[in-house]
Amino acid sequence: MRETEILNRWRLILGKNAKDQLSFENDGILENGISCFDLEDALDFLYSREAGEDVRREGGTEASRLTAATWITRIRRLFPKETVEILERHALERYQLKELLTDKEVLEKLEPNQELLKTILQLKSLMKGEVLDTARRIVRKVAEEIAEKLKQEIRRSLLGTLDRNSPSPVKSIRNLDIKKTIRKNLQHYDRERKRLSLEQVYFSSRTRKYSRWRVVIAVDESGSMLDSVIHSAVMAGIFAKLPMLDTRLVIFDTQVVDLSAHLDDPVETLMSIQLGGGTFIAGALRYCESLIEDPRRTMVVLVSDLCEGGNLSGLLAVSRDIIESGARLICLTALDMEANPVYDRRTAEQLAELGAYVGAMTPEALGDFMGKVMQ
Repeated sequence: MRETEILNRWRLILGKNAKDQLSFENDGILENGISCFDLEDALDFLYSREAGEDVRREGGTEASRLTAATWITRIRRLFPKETVEILERHALERYQLKELLTDKEVLEKLEPNQELLKTILQLKSLMKGEVLDTARRIVRKVAEEIAEKLKQEIRRSLLGTLDRNSPSPVKSIRNLDIKKTIRKNLQHYDRERKRLSLEQVYFSSRTRKYSRWRVVIAVDESGSMLDSVIHSAVMAGIFAKLPMLDTRLVIFDTQVVDLSAHLDDPVETLMSIQLGGGTFIAGALRYCESLIEDPRRTMVVLVSDLCEGGNLSGLLAVSRDIIESGARLICLTALDMEANPVYDRRTAEQLAELGAYVGAMTPEALGDFMGKVMQ
């Protein structure tokens, strides 16, 4: 049986062009009852494009060709979820099957995930009417899933640890201040029985008293920064709900767009992104500088690969102005969950020499860093 399985796998890899040299064994029926011929049709619909579209138009007496809608339905029946996601990603990215995103029926069947979100943002100009409404629902679902993963860690980082100096009216074991309770009750220690009697139990507040910080997030929206754009937009929405932060979100290429008014709606924020074009970081930072009111309580977070399309001296000049004003300038070279850094190292080094913090951090790490700055 193992040999039969191996031969059938090879036939699926080689495709229909190998049918005269290698036939499916065991009538092409797998142990789970799935037909290798169905698997082959589903794979051929996609990967026969490697040989060009003309090859797929050959005549014959087999069943009618799959459409995008029937293909989506079939692969969900034939393959595990992980494989379906790979096939969908190849269809959208490698073979540019744009009909997957311009057919409402097909779009509704696609697996909502970050890869699909990225593709929607890239091809949203092709969508209209019900298709666009469906795409917006997908954007909201995926954005909310990303936010849910990030929210707890970010809130933990920025809300801070126990404030031991502030008593809490909430008497719970979570807020119990053991050290203070023991210290205050030492006078009631019974030496003979070696027992401490607690006349008063003390609790600590878990909330800090804080003055608001302004956080200005400026995101490079060039195509290579798409993961960073998504996570930055979602994070800005989370920041906007925290009481200690006054959040602004700016996206830029050669122009600057302030999306701060849409922070409570991730769909409007993400669907406003226009990917591509040049990069003028200095112009974006000049705009961010205009948003600084109290430099000592302001963080400017630049999310970019630092590949400046304008004059580098202009970028360094505005960066110096922001830093010398007393504001913190944080340059993040990656902001997706893997934090894989791809950036102009020479520019990064010069910004670091000016006093900017330059690094690649996950969203959680950024929350920790900001929490330390605010303390």
